[in-house]
Amino acid sequence: MKLLTVIGARPQFIKASMVSKAISEQGGLREVIVHTGQHFDANMSEIFFDQLRIPRPNHQLNINSGSHGEMTGRMLAAIEHVLQSEKPDRVLVYGDTNSTLAGALAAAKLHVPVAHVEAGLRSFNMRMPEEINRLLTDQVSDMLFCPTEAAVRNLQNEGFSNRPAEILQVGDVMQDSASFFAKHVTGQRVAAARGEGFILATLHRAENTDDAQRLAGILSALNDLHRSLAPVVLPLHPRTRQAIDRFGLALDVTAIEPVGYFEMIDLLRRCGLVLTDSGGVQKEAFFFGKACVTLRDETEWVELVEVGANVLVGANAASIRAAATANLNRIVRDEKGLYGGGEASLRIARRLAGNAAVNDAAAARPDHPGQA
Repeated sequence: MKLLTVIGARPQFIKASMVSKAISEQGGLREVIVHTGQHFDANMSEIFFDQLRIPRPNHQLNINSGSHGEMTGRMLAAIEHVLQSEKPDRVLVYGDTNSTLAGALAAAKLHVPVAHVEAGLRSFNMRMPEEINRLLTDQVSDMLFCPTEAAVRNLQNEGFSNRPAEILQVGDVMQDSASFFAKHVTGQRVAAARGEGFILATLHRAENTDDAQRLAGILSALNDLHRSLAPVVLPLHPRTRQAIDRFGLALDVTAIEPVGYFEMIDLLRRCGLVLTDSGGVQKEAFFFGKACVTLRDETEWVELVEVGANVLVGANAASIRAAATANLNRIVRDEKGLYGGGEASLRIARRLAGNAAVNDAAAARPDHPGQA
């Protein structure tokens, strides 16, 4: 069976690293990779192919600017051309980015089945572009790979159990990556982060960077913590850097360039606390036993809040400072095996291969979706 995988953003590279490895080791599957180019900074893109040993993309679209609608539309048109050329049996998409939605819609319009990794996640905040992307992607997918029980319940509550779609709880592929690559990280120490026990912060979501008041509150807290509690190390996302300059805000922490995944593992191992608005980093903190303070009003990873590993604080400076002070150097443990134990990628590849015989037989039909 021929799979066409669409990726374009940092979290997708990390997820795809393990799934592509499992696919390559699974008989009956052949993968074609499309990189939309959504993340265009070298440290946010190419470095992941180098470090994670993901096969180089077969198609590089270089689409990385414009509004959400413009970017998604350009990706949709470009991916459609690739689909018509490659004629895959199935499209595989990850997460909740513009690349995810464009890949899923392009496939659906050509009647190519879609498998969605990280299906069923919900923040229930329709102001988030990611929420729209994940809702629409799930709607056009017939194979829904869920990372958690909560994700399965979300789909069931939305009526997916009564549809011709397969809901599979496979675990979280990011735990696979964290478990595998943590054993292979050598010589990737980030010199700007000295010692241990510092606060590792990441900040990039549009809900924070596009809102001057929210961004000001978060930066005020980071600056105060850096001066009074522990050094704050912030790999500075290009969007965040531009927003700080645009709003004329002050940043008084150890700001560094975006880092590769192996360098991020070094930072996670040595830090005493994680502050983030990233969905992926919330889980990575948990995988490395670190408490997390989330700079959002809601999270898709509700199980982390339920077990006390994650604290939601929004963008209020006082709340951020209080939560950081209470959680610095607190160790968290995965006592309930929340994310599948590091075998999600294998489960996904096996299930995809289970459809190979059906699709191979269907390929001979004139109406086969890959011939659209």
